[in-house]
Amino acid sequence: MAVRALPEHIVNRIAAGEVIERPASVVKELVENAIDAGARAVEVVTSAGGKSLIRVTDDGEGMCRDDLVAAVDRHCTSKLPDDDLAHITSLGFRGEALASIGSVARLSLESRHKSEEHGWSILVDGGRKGEPVPAARAAGTQVEVRELFFATPARLKFLRSDRAETSAVTDQLRRIALAHPDIRFTLAGGDRKTLDWAPRKSLLPRLGDILGEEFADNAVPVAAEKEGVRLSGFIALPTYNRANSLSQFVVVNGRSLRDRLLAGAIRAAYADVLARDRHAVAALFLELSPEDLDVNVHPAKAEVRFRDSGLVRGLIIRAVREALAEHGFRAASTGGVETLEALRRSTARPQGWAGGAQRPFGYAPSAPSGWQGWAAPDAMGEAEAASPTFAMDEAGQPATFAPGFGEGTQSAFVDDRPSAEFRQVETGEGVSYPLGAARAQIHENYIVTQTEDGLVIVDQHAAHERIVYERLKDALGGRQVPRQMLLIPEIVDLPHEDVERLAARADELAELGLVVEPFGPGAISVTETPALLGEVDAASLVRDIADDLAEFDASTRLREKLDHVAATMACHGSVRSGRRMKPDEMNALLRQMEKTPNSGQCNHGRPTYVALKLSDIERLFGRR
Repeated sequence: MAVRALPEHIVNRIAAGEVIERPASVVKELVENAIDAGARAVEVVTSAGGKSLIRVTDDGEGMCRDDLVAAVDRHCTSKLPDDDLAHITSLGFRGEALASIGSVARLSLESRHKSEEHGWSILVDGGRKGEPVPAARAAGTQVEVRELFFATPARLKFLRSDRAETSAVTDQLRRIALAHPDIRFTLAGGDRKTLDWAPRKSLLPRLGDILGEEFADNAVPVAAEKEGVRLSGFIALPTYNRANSLSQFVVVNGRSLRDRLLAGAIRAAYADVLARDRHAVAALFLELSPEDLDVNVHPAKAEVRFRDSGLVRGLIIRAVREALAEHGFRAASTGGVETLEALRRSTARPQGWAGGAQRPFGYAPSAPSGWQGWAAPDAMGEAEAASPTFAMDEAGQPATFAPGFGEGTQSAFVDDRPSAEFRQVETGEGVSYPLGAARAQIHENYIVTQTEDGLVIVDQHAAHERIVYERLKDALGGRQVPRQMLLIPEIVDLPHEDVERLAARADELAELGLVVEPFGPGAISVTETPALLGEVDAASLVRDIADDLAEFDASTRLREKLDHVAATMACHGSVRSGRRMKPDEMNALLRQMEKTPNSGQCNHGRPTYVALKLSDIERLFGRR
């Protein structure tokens, strides 16, 4: 067939398909145009999820007649004053979006420049542009889009339900509102509940508006800078997490993005403290020179490309990990709320109640089986006998954990005093510490402590597991990882590009215990592997690392494997559930938790303790 030029209206509709995927795409483009125009307040109104109506009104600087006419033509913009595509400081190109929308919908555009007495209006119907006419309106711009995709009916079939499209619009505006806390955003319409995000003087209140008030109570600030790249924002404690990644926000030079590289960096930063099926809550802001950023790699500008992606990824991982470590033993405040809710449910119908007068909460006809007190166990299991012991030095500080203990140490856990006697410890002793002073051990696994304003319940095994794990990691990080030499070097066939990437990072890999070197044009020779990994499939490991380097220009695969081994060792070398502990041992554990990074959650991402406020406990018993 002969090659021919497509008609202009077909070209415009093809271009619209690249930019306008669904109603949320329209909202994104129009709101970003409003922000670029200097708006301080933006109102969005939708109907039928945006399929039948999208109206965006702003109080920006507006447009004069000639600008209004040009704005609905393709490749017309006011946002490239120097025609320099390497120096883009705006969020979008007005001409691109409006021309694309006008080619597949009925578009009405009204605007008044602040310097003019009246405004102008223009209509675009399925790509057919009308003549501008005077319009009475306040300074700013209003764009109204009706019957989206009426000119391309096939596209309508691929849209989801009204409810799903409404949700997508809401999510899109939430992301933009989070990126610009100083601007007021309103979202209204007959298909939704009105949302009004007032302008905020600082970021955290806006994050509370978007992510919920609980986020502020569980947020950790992040700040870092390296080679001209600045990172700021807030991240949630690992124990405050979600089942999906929709609560992760990354803003790059004012642009909210869903980028695989950035999402991967957040996941890698939390890998050590979060269960694999849970996702972190985060709002991170990156600022860097426009010359180091390409924003035109995606038609809808949903992704970007960094000049030095390894620098950006490494900065995020390091900054997030340092922020989490700095707030070491903190756990999510929602744990106490969930615990109180569980208690309320349990008091509604006590288990085992078969009739008669209602018994008070906690009543039992005989000694409660959970409160073991300090009675000697019948026998010490093998796992318990192999557990490390806590001890206090002469200064009253917790001494180093020693794996294993003999008969003399075991005798410290044989104590026939009843738990009531133990609870007679001076109430003021140690309660000023963040995790308070130990008051009891219940079910031979949970330590109950008293703080100045409530109580704390600690999972002794989970807490000590994290402490031992962090010590093992410090040991690995403080020296070169021990290596084991392979009797016969393993040759791994790889594409030439992967061989070059691995060879360039050979020194870094050697520090982690993996020694590789090129073996001809398309292969790598593995001569040594980390001793901690034992028998390892070197070929699979090298291929995984090569894939990471190709995708992210960095690899955490080997470090993750080493951390997994360390976590397993920590689990087996920790205080076991079911082990009796003396008061000084429990307090030693608490003090260690307070100075150990990430001790608010175990190696598997579960909380190590739950804190309850005295006021909440009193409310539970009707005292407030």
